[in-house]
Amino acid sequence: MINYNNKLFRPVSNTDNGETSSETLFLYKQFGNVLTSEYSGGKIKYGHIIGLVDEAGNIEMRYHQINDKGELMTGICISKPERSPGGKIRLHENWEWTSGDKSTGQSIIEEQ
Repeated sequence: MINYNNKLFRPVSNTDNGETSSETLFLYKQFGNVLTSEYSGGKIKYGHIIGLVDEAGNIEMRYHQINDKGELMTGICISKPERSPGGKIRLHENWEWTSGDKSTGQSIIEEQ
């Protein structure tokens, strides 16, 4: 199992309907297979993740955030890890809003 504890991540790509950007910074914490994160930056005033990590390092998560319009947004996400050529963790994410337009998207975040 990958240990994500105290790792910082920043998005390197996102679909247009997403709110995270290269200005968003995530701090991951992990206790056993339980993962949490606080994040902010760019269009995100404040966000929080809670999730479960499986043996392969995949993360099933739920997120909620307040955006720069003052809206509360919620969603679900599955993240699959890979190692970048430089050895950093890169997470490929498939997500879906559970609020707003309920659209789906893909993003990639990378360890800083």
